[in-house]
Amino acid sequence: MSSVIEPPRFTEKQCQYLAFIYMYALVNGRQPAEADMQRFFAVTPPSVHSMIVELERRGLIRRVPRQPRSIAVNVPAAELPLLQPIKTTVERY
Repeated sequence: MSSVIEPPRFTEKQCQYLAFIYMYALVNGRQPAEADMQRFFAVTPPSVHSMIVELERRGLIRRVPRQPRSIAVNVPAAELPLLQPIKTTVERY
C-alpha cells in the first residue's frame, strides 16, 4: 500500500469562496452575485471576478454565461470547509 499524498484541490482562499457560494445559496435560496462576495470578503470587483474565473477554470464551479446568479459549486458539500468570518481590525479610541 503506497501513501501517495495528493495535492489539495484548491487553496484556502478558494475554499472560502466555495464555502461562501454554497452557504449563501443554502441560506438565501438563490446563488450569490459577485457583488455579494465583494461585500463579504471586502475586496474589489476585479478580485472577485478573477477568483470566479479561476474557480470555473479549475472545474470547481459552473455558471451560465450572461445569466446573473448562476454560480453553482461542483464540489461535494462534505469536502467544503466551514465558512470563516472575515478578520477585520477595529480601532479603539
